[in-house]
Amino acid sequence: MLSRSSWNSRLVESFVQGVKPMYDLKWSQNEKTVARRAFHMALGRELENVILEAKSRAAKIDEPSELWDLESWLTKRRREIDKKYDYRYSVLPLVFAHLLREGRLTEDDLHGLGQEKLDFIRRASAI
Repeated sequence: MLSRSSWNSRLVESFVQGVKPMYDLKWSQNEKTVARRAFHMALGRELENVILEAKSRAAKIDEPSELWDLESWLTKRRREIDKKYDYRYSVLPLVFAHLLREGRLTEDDLHGLGQEKLDFIRRASAI
């Protein structure tokens, strides 16, 4: 039986076989435009959800302490969003894979990226 670390190593090896490392991927101007549009679309969708949830939570506030609970929740969400949405090209395929897995993006939103990037994103989203 494989240990967890051995299993993870084999999974990573099978994932990266025949795939260029992310930092070696080159981005054309058109791909940068597509990536920027998809990134902002996903971020906008997530922020819309946060706004709706914050309004819902705010409408239910009856006690002063609940106001600070809302503030804590918003701070937590901001940290999560700041961590998730990283627009460095060296990590962008993994960001897109995560957003695809969460349903915040579809493959159609990424139409215009090169096949190599799309393959990487698909493979990473499946893990």
